[in-house]
Amino acid sequence: MDREELLNATPEDSGVPKKQESPLVSLEKDLEFYSDTIKEVAIEIMVEGISAHPIFIAHQHQVSIGELILNREELNTDWSIQASTLEEFVEKGIINKEKKEPFLKVYKKPENFMCVFVIVPEGANFIYYPYKKA
Repeated sequence: MDREELLNATPEDSGVPKKQESPLVSLEKDLEFYSDTIKEVAIEIMVEGISAHPIFIAHQHQVSIGELILNREELNTDWSIQASTLEEFVEKGIINKEKKEPFLKVYKKPENFMCVFVIVPEGANFIYYPYKKA
């Protein structure tokens, strides 16, 4: 699923327009704000040989995967970001070992896109968000 589908997704409703904005709208704003820092961390993960496949977790609660790099409370934003790797996702069973190869086929170039695992109360999904143009 790409970010446009996620951002434009509307909940099933009873014909009454929803006034509440999707939390994913605030996520896009925060990812834009965080873009440079996330890219620096992704490059560091790759250059240091930790992983060729960095994954970032966007959340608004506590999560027990990855390492906190951007705290929403400290930065006065809506989303916190943790840095992780494909290897940790496989190790923790978030990505099934049998699904690793299909995942790698859709994994976009980490130099151009951040791979973000978005966690919301309704569930979680991967999105790829482009870094800001320099």
